[in-house]
Amino acid sequence: MTQKSILITGCSSGIGFDAAQGFRALGWRVFASCRQQVDCDRLIALGFESPLIDYADSATIKNGLAQTLAATGGTLDVLYNNGAFACPGAVEDLPRDALRSIFEVNVFGVHELSCLVIPVMRAQGHGRIINCSSVLGLFAMKWRGAYVATKYALEGLTDVLRIEMADTPIKVILVEPGPITANIRKNAIPHFEHWIDWETSARAEQYATLRDRLYADSGPDLFELPASAVTKKLIHAATSRRPKPRYYVTTPTYLAGILRRIASTRLLDAVISRV
Repeated sequence: MTQKSILITGCSSGIGFDAAQGFRALGWRVFASCRQQVDCDRLIALGFESPLIDYADSATIKNGLAQTLAATGGTLDVLYNNGAFACPGAVEDLPRDALRSIFEVNVFGVHELSCLVIPVMRAQGHGRIINCSSVLGLFAMKWRGAYVATKYALEGLTDVLRIEMADTPIKVILVEPGPITANIRKNAIPHFEHWIDWETSARAEQYATLRDRLYADSGPDLFELPASAVTKKLIHAATSRRPKPRYYVTTPTYLAGILRRIASTRLLDAVISRV
């Protein structure tokens, strides 16, 4: 039986790293990419093949995929677009370049890699593109405007791609985690410090709560699950004969999906404002 292959982005920690371990345990050939060479080297030391892929750098996207395809003989069964980052702050305080920076990674890089993979999957007669969205791709939340905007965009692109690929052997799937044990909050701090001039903001006093949440380790969030909860859904998405178009992970995501269908915008705003 031919060994299955998967390329996973954002594998330095959290969801991506757990997914790489999970698929390797199933006997898959895992290409666990990271955006920094130091992390690639660490994963290589752990026995993974780890191409360098930085969504903000087209050259690394092309080279990382080329390295993967050279190793597999030109085939790839599954692409899991997992890499992303957050830039917290009030929408009115987000500079244009801050939005440009986060869209380059969370949307444009994902799109570029997916488009490069599609011809490979067409030629081999099968394939799956799985995009990691978020509960924040389903509803908005204060202070998360930049991240929410990218996940809404990713949801839209993925939905349209899924419909367009319906006449091909390529399955396009969304995974939508809620609170998961990962480093995304810690990794957001440099972006917040670089882009958000909170001290001169009209909301300077309100930033105290956000900064406390960013910098203080207050323990797990309500309903937080380990990254393995995402891996479990991802494995089904990658192996099922009839994968779902989208996979909710954590209670908040299921609640968000229900509320979107039954609640008015005013009611949703009232509920979200209390979070």
